[in-house]
Amino acid sequence: MSKNPLLHRHVVRALIIALTVLTAAFVAPANQAQASPYGVSARVGAVAVTYTAKERGRPYRMGGTTPARGFDCSGLVTYVYKTRLHRNIPRTADAQYRATLRISKKSMRPGDLVFFLSGGRAYHVGVYAGHNKMWHAARPGTRVKLVTIWTTQWVGGRVR
Repeated sequence: MSKNPLLHRHVVRALIIALTVLTAAFVAPANQAQASPYGVSARVGAVAVTYTAKERGRPYRMGGTTPARGFDCSGLVTYVYKTRLHRNIPRTADAQYRATLRISKKSMRPGDLVFFLSGGRAYHVGVYAGHNKMWHAARPGTRVKLVTIWTTQWVGGRVR
């Protein structure tokens, strides 16, 4: 150890500054990526559509979240994004709506989410496939399928 206390103080101060800068360099990019206004990449969105399409024909099942059991609308989205793409996304349509970034219809790209609202709450969700089409699990007695979006009353969301 140095016998000069002034030198010791300067070395400690320099080490603290260096550690602070290094910590900021490693932590800031992770936080920035998480808060990115662009959400998932176009490639991840395309993969989301591919995985969703693989569930074509699975039966609708209220509360369903797996291929073996069947899917409801938000269960299909949860399965694709959480299980297949390892993205943290809530379970219900309304919670998914609140967790996604609002985007204009013009900015929609494959893999974004299509929400249908009533009273400010989302009651249905699907995965946008491009060209005004979406994959969804509609209601009891139906199966997962690709449909043309039948109304202009929907809101786009992008998984962050």
